[in-house]
Amino acid sequence: MTDRIRDFLTTRAEQVPVVSDTDVVVIGAGPAGLSAAVSAARNGARVTLVERYHHLGGMASGGMVLVLDDMVNDGTEIVTTGIVSEFVDRMQRQDGAVFPPPEDCLTNWEMWRKWARWGCIDFHKQGMPQPIIHAVAFDPDAWKRVSLDLVAEAGIELRTHSWFSEAIVENNRVTGVIVQTKLGRQAIRARMVVDASGDLDVAASAGASFATGQFIVTTVFRLMDVDTAKAEVFEYENPEAFKALDRQARRVIGGAWGMWWLKTPLPGVVWCNCPHMPGYDGLSPEHMVEAEYEGRRRMMALLEFARANLPGFENAKMLGAAEQMGIRQTRLLQGEYVVTKDDVKRRRHFDDSVCRGRDYYTPYRALLPKGIDNLIVAGRHYSVESEAQKQSREIPPCMAQGEAAGVAVAKALEANCALRDVDVRAIQKQMRAQGADPGDMPSANALIEPIAAA
Repeated sequence: MTDRIRDFLTTRAEQVPVVSDTDVVVIGAGPAGLSAAVSAARNGARVTLVERYHHLGGMASGGMVLVLDDMVNDGTEIVTTGIVSEFVDRMQRQDGAVFPPPEDCLTNWEMWRKWARWGCIDFHKQGMPQPIIHAVAFDPDAWKRVSLDLVAEAGIELRTHSWFSEAIVENNRVTGVIVQTKLGRQAIRARMVVDASGDLDVAASAGASFATGQFIVTTVFRLMDVDTAKAEVFEYENPEAFKALDRQARRVIGGAWGMWWLKTPLPGVVWCNCPHMPGYDGLSPEHMVEAEYEGRRRMMALLEFARANLPGFENAKMLGAAEQMGIRQTRLLQGEYVVTKDDVKRRRHFDDSVCRGRDYYTPYRALLPKGIDNLIVAGRHYSVESEAQKQSREIPPCMAQGEAAGVAVAKALEANCALRDVDVRAIQKQMRAQGADPGDMPSANALIEPIAAA
């Protein structure tokens, strides 16, 4: 927080060792960054992947998000595919993913009772029961394992325990990054840079325009020794008593998503998406410390309440909180195109769409900062309005952005051109060749109309 800064000092100049000289450096090994690195490497680029934590996966593993959604357009049309589908398949083979088969994707109470506590419901639909859709509950350690497998198979140079420090910029071109490690500052030279930091760290350091926003922060956690069958029987056989206790539980934690606990692929282990804590700045160390204390206090209060009052939770124990705080929004790129709330809400189609979310399309221009070359952005900090970001920041579409960014940097290297000069049709074609849907062919419910000039 800048209001706590009382003084400044000047450090001496230094020589920074170059530890890697590569085609592409990707900052952040979360869902978007991992997808970008794998996609670029599979398309022939030499890739270095930088991650500040000891694990890969970002919010999917360290943040324990644990449900992949925002992949289905109206009905059963699965539109977010490619590397995200590969993740799901690999985790399922390790008993680390659960999702409904196509025949269960219906709207009735039978399917609701079967799948709702896995999080496989369309939260965007009003009324009950909500439709069962293709969504995936998964185990965070399975995500870590699959991530490492993909990195190794693609021949990616992985550098964990390396915290991004600053962008190296020459004549408005990003030529590499400096990271902080236990051995001091280290430099990585690269022809192309992918900012998948989640907070726009690289682009902001390089001088890109951005907006700031805030949303809730969360501390996700898991409980063990929960009798989920008993809890579900109580919920469905005693609906009024359940609703009363459920409302009390959400008051105890001080705000949470309606279905605050879900089943996981691990028997007796439940995922708790709470507490929701507004008003914290995800860039502020001071705020994050306060949120850590507050989140821990609330989750222990919930555990005490659940053990005393909720059938099935009598023997519940704290398995552990997520390694990473759930930061939803901080810096947002203001790039060559800024996706609006209206774009997302009305399903506006773009000719230069390179990836899709649920029923919205992301133009290639929204991944590119203005006036800065050799840099592309992928993830929840892409070029978007704050209100639009709240509707388009889920893990699968961020992975699709990363996959498209990986294709783009490979194409730029191949053509020896700037990222903004890459043929978008070539990106779209390659995305389809990789099993991904770039959104070049709009669904029937897309809005196809020109955008009025500013």
